[in-house]
Amino acid sequence: MDSDSALNAIKSSGIVAGMRGAFPPDVALGVADVLMNEGISVFEMMMNSEEPLAAMRAVKAEFGAAACVGMGTVLDVESAHRALDAGADFVVSPAFQPEVVETVMARGVLMGPGVATPTEAVAAWGMGVPLLKLFPIGALGVDYFKAIFGPLKHMTFMCNGAINDQNARAFMLAGAVACGMGPWLVGDGTWGKSQLRSRARILVNAVASARAGAG
Repeated sequence: MDSDSALNAIKSSGIVAGMRGAFPPDVALGVADVLMNEGISVFEMMMNSEEPLAAMRAVKAEFGAAACVGMGTVLDVESAHRALDAGADFVVSPAFQPEVVETVMARGVLMGPGVATPTEAVAAWGMGVPLLKLFPIGALGVDYFKAIFGPLKHMTFMCNGAINDQNARAFMLAGAVACGMGPWLVGDGTWGKSQLRSRARILVNAVASARAGAG
């Protein structure tokens, strides 16, 4: 999947389901299957999790072009190459590291570096990055996002970090194109299908409500 296609998938979904921790291939597949059935089709594995590359490959193999599957917590060039070689549709990081941005973009893959300040956002955007991961914005709050977004509305932001159904709606209303969701949506790898389905439906409805409100 090229950079434009991955960005469009993230924008269309409005939700990126992040799996950090005990999400080896079999668990990741089970979670992805439930979420796909509820309309969530963008998944982010994490490099500091259990068998992340194998989990990413498994989800990509199972769902093909119907899913957009990337790698997160990519903190160095070596990890970036490993994720790209494994077929990541996108790469995201909690930090802005120009060398990682250059590595990923040189391969034609979507890169979403983590930024937390206007200075970082402007620097990353100036490198040609099409998506900025505002992190950890859940802890900083919607007012902080609004303050940054005001003068930077020409940029595209995904909000990540301590996101739940309530603040996801608020961030979307404030101008985010998507929210990255971790434990609130997928738990710790032990949740059953019913709990996953319930959380997914709540979140999908929250995003739909935000988009209706913004419209």
